[in-house]
Amino acid sequence: MNWRKIAAIVAGVALIALVVFKLKNNKEIAVNKVYQYESEKPIRIDADKLQYGYINGDLGFTGTFEPYKESKISAEQSGKINRILVDVGTAVKKGQTLVQLDNSLLNLQLQSIMVQIEGVEKDVNRYTVLSQADAIQGVQLEKAELGLKSAQVQKATLTEQISKTTVKAPFDGIITAKLNEEGAFAAPGIPLLQITDISQLKFTINVSENDLKHFNPKQSYAITSDAFPDVSLEGKELMVGSKANMGSSFPIQFLVRNTPDLRIKSGMFGKAILNLEQNKKGILIPGTAIIGSSSQPQVYLVKDGKAMLQNITISERIGNKALVSSGLNEGDVLVTSGFINLFDGANVSIKK
Repeated sequence: MNWRKIAAIVAGVALIALVVFKLKNNKEIAVNKVYQYESEKPIRIDADKLQYGYINGDLGFTGTFEPYKESKISAEQSGKINRILVDVGTAVKKGQTLVQLDNSLLNLQLQSIMVQIEGVEKDVNRYTVLSQADAIQGVQLEKAELGLKSAQVQKATLTEQISKTTVKAPFDGIITAKLNEEGAFAAPGIPLLQITDISQLKFTINVSENDLKHFNPKQSYAITSDAFPDVSLEGKELMVGSKANMGSSFPIQFLVRNTPDLRIKSGMFGKAILNLEQNKKGILIPGTAIIGSSSQPQVYLVKDGKAMLQNITISERIGNKALVSSGLNEGDVLVTSGFINLFDGANVSIKK
């Protein structure tokens, strides 16, 4: 056999052996890197020992403050902006002039129609005298009177147009946005300013269907601001949503009167404090500890070092907690976190 062929065969065998070795080595590395779950190894969890207690009626529902009234102001009449008399942060009163548009051409037209009215009024007076003396036909007087009425309508139209070149505040509030500048062209529908009224605020919370029963129409509730917890506010219920939102909760809105110095701002967070006016004795567990379905809620209990599934009955949900009426006893150890890889009968160890 040719020595070159022998060398090629030997090289090929060596290459195959090298590839096999490399693949085997890579497999061992991959196996070592892959997490090997050990079903007998205890799973680390957090747990609490359950006990009966009195549940007071104070509940807090987080919400957001919004302005009671807010509007973008635009002109009803087209024209060049001559003056903007306010700036962002300016407090304004209802009826206060905010923007003045150019009305010089309209004023000239009004002067022209006033001259016309003056002449037609003289014609009417003269024709009235002549008509009474049968010196002219009555139709001439009628035409003069119709001409006067037409001129008066034109005067009223121009006066209304001129009044609309002055943009006024629709309600008391604070200018929160300046959306145009002097010298620009204003037209109906183009916002010039934004005015916000925070003397009163809307406060909106979202509650679960189980908590809806705690709220009554037109009733007042205590509202607090996260930024100013010492400020006591009162909110009167305005609206309860008739349709659940994306989070399967229902919006409830309150009307809140702001402090005299308008300390509470739009966009701040707060809480609606609900007093159930009753104390209940029972076992209250965190909602995060509950698994299973809504029709059959379950929890994990720790018994003899193992996690055991337990069916429970929930009598009431209060905020993010649940009041359990059956399935749990005082002294039971409840798993509160560490549910990853947890299963019925798993060995567990409680974190210290």
